[in-house]
Amino acid sequence: MTKRIITISREFGSGGRFIGEEVAKKLGIAYYDKNIINEIAEKSGLSPEYVLENAELSPKKGLFAYAFAGRDMTGKSVEDMVYEAQRKVILALAEKESCVIIGRNADYILKDRDDVMNVFIHGDMPEKIQRIMDLYNVEEKEAVKMMADTDKRRMTNYNFYTEQKWGKASNYTLCLNSSQLGYDSCEKIIMECCKQTYGKIC
Repeated sequence: MTKRIITISREFGSGGRFIGEEVAKKLGIAYYDKNIINEIAEKSGLSPEYVLENAELSPKKGLFAYAFAGRDMTGKSVEDMVYEAQRKVILALAEKESCVIIGRNADYILKDRDDVMNVFIHGDMPEKIQRIMDLYNVEEKEAVKMMADTDKRRMTNYNFYTEQKWGKASNYTLCLNSSQLGYDSCEKIIMECCKQTYGKIC
């Protein structure tokens, strides 16, 4: 059976996680997001709480935190160990079965495979802010701060470990604006693109 992997990178508040989960359900394939945290933690020897906070996001101090991070005798920092464990888990998942993988630099980690479709979900500011306010029950000012902080840390982590630019269209198969297209249309476009490019997903 043909195996296909869909990676979904997303701006905070764009609904990328929801879109990815719905696509996985409709295609009948596995969905991986926070449910791989424990496996990454086990491989890295770190706590699930630490991995949850740092597997996709840069340290809160930003890019310079990578440069000045404490390193062991092999030259690896704790962040490097998390990334390496994450990389191994994602490679194993892609080898195992068709799936949707949310974030975690999966598009770059799987760049050498020819059965991967990479999607970037972005959105317009008002819609993203409203979604964050609704989901996290926060005021507008806090929603704006959460969005800016999260996207900055995602971008820093991605740019540091991939040497590519997070959100740059040329890194992805599809870039979709969920505010303008709506979630349903984003899901349909992703599934139709899979069908046209790869045929039936099994």
